This record gives sequence, C-alpha cells and structure tokens, in this order.
Amino acid sequence: MPKFIYVAKNKTGQTVKGNVEASDKKAAMNVLREKSLLILKLEKDKGKSLLFSFSSSSRIQRIKLEELVVFTRQMTTLTSAGITIVSALDTLAEQSENPTFSKYLWEIKEAVNTGASLSEAMGKYSKVFSEYFVNMVRAGESSGMLDEVLERVATYLEKTNALQKKIKSAMIYPFIVSLMAIIITLVMIIKVIPVFKDMFSSFGAALPGPTQFLINLSDGVRESFLLYMVLIGIFTVAIKWYASTPKGKLVVDMLKLRAPVFGTLLKKVAVSKFTRTLSTLVKSGVPILSALEIVSKTSGNRVIELEISKVRVSVQEGESIATPLEKSGIFPPLVTKMISVGEKSGELENMLSKISDFYDEQVDTAVDGLTSLIEPLIIAFLGIVIGGIVLCMFLPIFKMSSLISM
Repeated sequence: MPKFIYVAKNKTGQTVKGNVEASDKKAAMNVLREKSLLILKLEKDKGKSLLFSFSSSSRIQRIKLEELVVFTRQMTTLTSAGITIVSALDTLAEQSENPTFSKYLWEIKEAVNTGASLSEAMGKYSKVFSEYFVNMVRAGESSGMLDEVLERVATYLEKTNALQKKIKSAMIYPFIVSLMAIIITLVMIIKVIPVFKDMFSSFGAALPGPTQFLINLSDGVRESFLLYMVLIGIFTVAIKWYASTPKGKLVVDMLKLRAPVFGTLLKKVAVSKFTRTLSTLVKSGVPILSALEIVSKTSGNRVIELEISKVRVSVQEGESIATPLEKSGIFPPLVTKMISVGEKSGELENMLSKISDFYDEQVDTAVDGLTSLIEPLIIAFLGIVIGGIVLCMFLPIFKMSSLISM
C-alpha cells in the first residue's frame, strides 16, 4: 500500500510530522482528519528504494559547476513563483540527470521536510554547496528574501562558470600545439635520426659536432626511454604530493602569482572573484567579518587566502578594508582606492560590483592577448627545434658536397 508523508498541526497547535499508509491521497487525508489533524502538507512517499538503489548501484558522478548553475537558476524561478522549497527540491530532484546530484537533492528535501532549514541541509554537502553558497542561502532565509538571494547566487555562478570556460578554451589550443610539438620532436629523435645515423656510418669520416651531439642524444633517449618516463612519473607524483601539503600549496600558489604573463592573469582573476563574491555577500546582508572569512576560503589561492584573513583581523580591530588590502601588494592601487571610496560613501557593495565588472573585461582582454602571444611562440619553437634537427642532419651531406666540388 502506498505511503504518504505529512506535516500537520494537532489540537494543541503543535506541528507534527510522520507518514501514513493509504490507498490514495484522498484516503490518507481522511485518515489524518479522523485523528483531528490539520493538514499542512501531504505528499506521496516517492520511495527511496527505486531512486537510491539506482544511485547506489551507479558510479558516483561529480557534480559539475554547470549543473549547480542550472539548479540555482531553476530554484530561483520556482521559489519566485511561490512554490514551496520542499516542492521545488522534489521537482528538481526528479528531473536531474545526474543520479548523485538527484540523491543529494532528495536527502536535502527529506531534511527540510523534517524541520531543518535549507542552509542547514545544504551544509552537509560541502563538496557540492560551498561555504559561500550555504551562507548566502542562510542570509536569504533570515532576511525573508531567499528568491532574491538565489538570483544573486545564480548570477555569480554563471559569471564564474563563464570565466572558467573562457580561460580553459583559451588554453586548449596552446596545449594541443605544445603537445604536438613535443611528440614530433620525440618522433624525430627516436625514429628519424637513427636512419641518418646508419647512413652516416658508411661515410667513414668524422661527423660535425652538432650532428654527433644529436646522434648521441638519440641513442641516449632510445636506450633509456622507459627510465626517463618512470623518472618523469615519479617527479610528477612528488610535485603533486608536495603541492597537496599546506607548505607546498603556499609555495605553488606563490609561484603561480609570480609567474611571468600567467601571474598577471591569475591576479586579475583573483581580484575579480574577490570583489564579486564580497559584493554579493554584503549586498545579501552577510556581516562583513563573516563575508571576509567566506571570501578567503573560496579564493582558491593560499596566498590570497592568508592576505584576506589578515584583512579580516584588521577590520575586526577597527581598520578599514582598503588599508590592509593596499599593504598586501596583491591588489592594485585602483582596487584599493575604489574600495576606500566605497567605504566612505557607504556604497561598498556597488563599488565592489563595478570593480568586478571592470576586471572581468580585463581578464577577457588578457586571455585574448595571452592566446595571441602563445601561438607565435609555439610556432617559433617548432621552427627552431625541428629546423635545427634537420639542419644538423644535413650538415654532413653539405660537407661531403663541398669536398666533392673541390
């Protein structure tokens, strides 16, 4: 017999929750009315067995940012239309194509259905809903403007997703060309040069220095290719392990910010993300100290996280935000001056939003410039390396031609 979940009030006005078995929804309502309960919510138990058995038997899928963007935008639309949170979660869980995400949404719905707030329920899934997301939802719940706050979160996630996609797409072409350059160079060293070596061995004369060097390099690579691959693998694993340690992450993130060309781009991305996140949090009513703590943890860079933590301590002691930001050396003078103006005028969130929009354009320009810069550099690398190999291989032939002509 079907089971129905209900939320109702008893004779004393207390809210009670539970489930009842009945042939249909109407029969369930009659059963509850016989118990003198005022029905607030009644819905059929979808049954965890079918959904969860499918989810548990399926491979756990990662929830992508695009899925979170779609979920937030749809949640905004549903709550703005007056649909309850439980019903909205129910609808979105059913239509989600990712079984893992669907499972999480069902569990969040069940938690909300039993009295938990939406932010509390989402907070249990930190791998899906970041601290920023949870705190924004909490601010929306406390202010009674959840739909407006979700709209801001959706906009923020959409801009973040668009920025990530732009950077990734800009890096794909240089990466592929670089990979092809490495493969072509290795093929020439391992396969082509040995052919010339066999041909030159019949000359019976000393080879030019550059040619001999390439032949020795080819012999070394072919004889120890597997060893080199193992060493590269060990080195890569060691670097990843070191980067996963607190000290290593700090060093790696520092090197990223100081890297030529890329460092400037990463700083602009960091400034854009910092100002956009802080603006959204402040505008949604999150206290400035809590907002700075959330921003530091969602910065994605350990160096910037530490600097923002210092800013938070300074603000807690009565300083402005702009002063410690200026001392950090990471944020440009334009940013700190605009934040200072925003603090003095009481328009901090609007000023932060303008900075974010400005740096979004700066990042777009920097990514386009970086792409146009990397392309000729890779072509030049290919020309120099492959041209150098060809020239070295033909030097003995040129030498023989000059001797014959004499």
